[in-house]
Amino acid sequence: MSADLAQLVTDLARRARAASHRLAVAPSAAKDAALEKLATLIDASHFILLEANQRDLLSPEAQALSPAARDRLELNEKRLQQLAQSVRQVATLPDPVGELLEETERPNGLRIRKVRVPIGVIGIIYEARPNVTVECAVLCLKSGNAAILRGGKECFHTNTALAALVSAALAGAGLPGYAVQLIPTTDRAALTTLLKLDTLVQCIIPRGGESLIRFVAQNSTIPVIKHYTGVCFVYLDRAADPALAEKVTLNAKVQRPGVCNAAEQLLVHAAVADTLLPRVAGALAAKGVQLCCDPRAAAILQRAGLAATPAAPADFTAEFLDLVMAVRVVDSLEEAVTVINRDGSGHTDAIITADEAAARTFQAGVDSAVVMWNASTRFNDGFEFGFGAEIGISTDRLHARGPMGLRELCTYKFLVTGDGQVRG
Repeated sequence: MSADLAQLVTDLARRARAASHRLAVAPSAAKDAALEKLATLIDASHFILLEANQRDLLSPEAQALSPAARDRLELNEKRLQQLAQSVRQVATLPDPVGELLEETERPNGLRIRKVRVPIGVIGIIYEARPNVTVECAVLCLKSGNAAILRGGKECFHTNTALAALVSAALAGAGLPGYAVQLIPTTDRAALTTLLKLDTLVQCIIPRGGESLIRFVAQNSTIPVIKHYTGVCFVYLDRAADPALAEKVTLNAKVQRPGVCNAAEQLLVHAAVADTLLPRVAGALAAKGVQLCCDPRAAAILQRAGLAATPAAPADFTAEFLDLVMAVRVVDSLEEAVTVINRDGSGHTDAIITADEAAARTFQAGVDSAVVMWNASTRFNDGFEFGFGAEIGISTDRLHARGPMGLRELCTYKFLVTGDGQVRG
């Protein structure tokens, strides 16, 4: 690694640390003004942003991406409008900084307040997802954190154009321009340097494929918040309403198959499999979904005249990120819970049932960040949860789990007030 590159990244982190101290005490009005300015700039910059995005889409790196990955990379008018909308929604959310969490008074008269404060400097490492540039920038800004962004080479031009808008918005609101910085190179050595700057950066959040996340987790001396895969299940219980089961399963799988909260695995209770599975499988097949089935599921579909691909063992723990779904028949709710806890990734799982007791048992027993009842797994999303956006979906347990919004980007500190107390 060149000394110049290491120095560039280190200097960038030093500037971010200095900016984080200013942001930690910045008034809400200034932060919200920057967000409103950014949304306006995005609305006014569609031509520039789409031109930069087209350069990325035509690059050799983008040409080598899977269809699902190219979909994540591509921007269009609708997605840019949604991006601006998410920025405006974050601006309307309550500022978490300074929120009182607990307050106690000790017998000796000491008053102790536990308040929410920013983490500090957050590094976000991501692949072909240009929306992350804006979503992570605005969430870090609103929560009082400085952000260092390191995007993938597949979307370098798009990220650069978006980061320029963020810098302009910060300057327009009188906030430090170094509060959000994009590492200006895709050289892997820059990432290696960043991951070792534990005296300047307090948290790393990788967003992307499993190989990227494992590389970051294994090479970082900074705490990492992560999820490796999104192996999400839909379980059709014996009391599932057939129409609802079809609608929810279809949405969970096909609405956007290349994302981490898309359903990859389908479990069907044996008591209803003969009638329910052909209906749901037929709807999936009509949308181009390939079904990789266990022997029981395959036999049911073959009797119904539907195609069924024999599943390999690896299919039952796979994150396909494509129009492929593994299908199994289970004999009980308890078996479904056991299978999900064994073969899933702790991301998002759903039960479809009219039986409230079964749903509550499922929700209590499945050890995942988000457990749905009669709703699509696709709702595990910061925007859908009312967070405005998300910086990622964590399957960790410390310190955050599930979609990470403003509050999850904060830690806390204790403020202690006395009137001369000393310890004997």
